[in-house]
Amino acid sequence: MLEQAVVRTVPLGGAYRLRLEDGTEVVAKRHDHESGVLAEAAGLRWLADAVAGTDSAGFRCPLVVTHDAEWLVIDAVPTGSASVAAAESFGRGLAALHRSGAGGFGAPPPGGPADAWIGLAPMRNETGPDWPRWYAEHRILRYLRTAVDQGVLHDHGPIEAVCERIGELAGPAEPPARLHGDLWSGNVLWGADGHVWLIDPAAHGGHRETDLAMLHLFGCPHLERIVAAYDEADPLADGWRVRIALHQLFPLLVHTVLFGGGYGAQAVAAARAALTGL
Repeated sequence: MLEQAVVRTVPLGGAYRLRLEDGTEVVAKRHDHESGVLAEAAGLRWLADAVAGTDSAGFRCPLVVTHDAEWLVIDAVPTGSASVAAAESFGRGLAALHRSGAGGFGAPPPGGPADAWIGLAPMRNETGPDWPRWYAEHRILRYLRTAVDQGVLHDHGPIEAVCERIGELAGPAEPPARLHGDLWSGNVLWGADGHVWLIDPAAHGGHRETDLAMLHLFGCPHLERIVAAYDEADPLADGWRVRIALHQLFPLLVHTVLFGGGYGAQAVAAARAALTGL
């Protein structure tokens, strides 16, 4: 698949950093399903297209070098330290990414499959007419059912109550945003070039507050500066902080399905917070 010989291989925990014979470094990531390769490649291109041709893009995405049915190869990103300047630029760039839009809630990237992945969990990119009903059916209940069937979540009443009240909890209507979709801090790389680089997307059309809620779930350097710059570039709707818990239900339920344990309790706690507005 690669046109050059590999002269060095460094494991990265699920991926490999490869040095090619001309000194170029790339990252090779293996997927168990071809749809995972296609979804990630399409997602990286879709995110990059949103800021293509701008010198102050706010963030960058690694170039997709090549792929086949099993492996995705992208440019390696030399990493550096997190800076306030990069954080504020990223906040503005994230707002621009979301404004670039999507074909609908649940829409996959162009060329991406409907059957995609978020981490190691399957994620169906199926469109819906409005965000509250789509989010309840395709991003909460789908994973809730799986978690219950697996026996890793028992106290699911509060989560079901969120779905029943989703219309009143969702806040003002928003147009479909172009989401990274798995925007936790591990997928935000602080480049040696002073830019933020985004990797491992689960890209789809959704609500812009979902990306911001994921950033808050596991923390991110200079998070408040990122949010302030975002809000200045494209003001967030009133009450968005109250709705963080609602948007975190999706990743928490995905983690419950994948890892069980305390993530189920966190999902229930998030549901209760969403219901009470805390």
